[in-house]
Amino acid sequence: MTASEHFAIRCAGLCKSYGSAAALKGLDLTVPANSIFGLLGPNGAGKSTTMKLLTRQIAPTAGQAWVAGVPITGKTVDVRSRIGYLSEQPAFYPWMTGYEFLNFIGELFGLSHLERRKRCAELLELVGLADAAKKRIGAYSHGMRQRLGIAHTLMNRPEVLFMDEPVSALDPIGRKEVLELLGQLKGKSTVFFSSHILTDVDRICDNVAVLDHGRLLAQASTQVLKERYAQPVITIELETAANVLSDLLRQETYVQRVEILENRASVLVSDLALAKQRLPALVVQANLTLLRYEVMLPTLEDVFVHLINEEPTEARK
Repeated sequence: MTASEHFAIRCAGLCKSYGSAAALKGLDLTVPANSIFGLLGPNGAGKSTTMKLLTRQIAPTAGQAWVAGVPITGKTVDVRSRIGYLSEQPAFYPWMTGYEFLNFIGELFGLSHLERRKRCAELLELVGLADAAKKRIGAYSHGMRQRLGIAHTLMNRPEVLFMDEPVSALDPIGRKEVLELLGQLKGKSTVFFSSHILTDVDRICDNVAVLDHGRLLAQASTQVLKERYAQPVITIELETAANVLSDLLRQETYVQRVEILENRASVLVSDLALAKQRLPALVVQANLTLLRYEVMLPTLEDVFVHLINEEPTEARK
């Protein structure tokens, strides 16, 4: 078994250039099988380019990649029977019903009539569209269309499911529905999706990668990234002005930064356990009355902002 077969997706030095413009610069990436993996980055980071390379819509300039254990960089390899792909703006035939559309997709995959009927029923039930199966797609809401799009990408029981910004155009209810659906796929298929909505990624992803200007800045589980790149903040609210606490806080070795606003102090700490022990004692030592004490744990957004802001300017060229 080769190293690439241990992962649903593996990239080694994957590059894509358009003339003198490099869209992807030596991407090394591994995605565990049966996980939900988020690809993050600002506009122009290389997310869509990566997605198109891995689904063989475009060819790489250099490097190698494997999807479901299959090398996708060869000229004769076709991995499409083993993957599903949902574009950012999926297209449908609005005059078809949901069932007719899925049945049509099943025909394209060569399924028999009996297989198509069974698979269409399974998928419509899975995505919550069984009651709308005979309704024309033109009357579907955005959320319903996105769920139908997910159903059609699952028709061939793909090992890896690619999704390009699957919730970006949805309202909060539609986003919630689609995210819950993606959560149901965990353990059944590898879900690889790009997004700029960090709270959604934080909610359902096991692992993430952050791209900027075609370069990979970090890849790890969301928890590891938070521990590595972001620090917790403790908010202290007092009955009187917090200025008297400022000097005491800055003498503590675990305190990285202190911001005082009237009777409130926001304290960035490097050692949360020690801070929890010491900060209440400091308030008592200063003979102050504590009104509120809150620990704000880092979010994926904190990590993202840190990574993008800390990237050297020369690396973006």
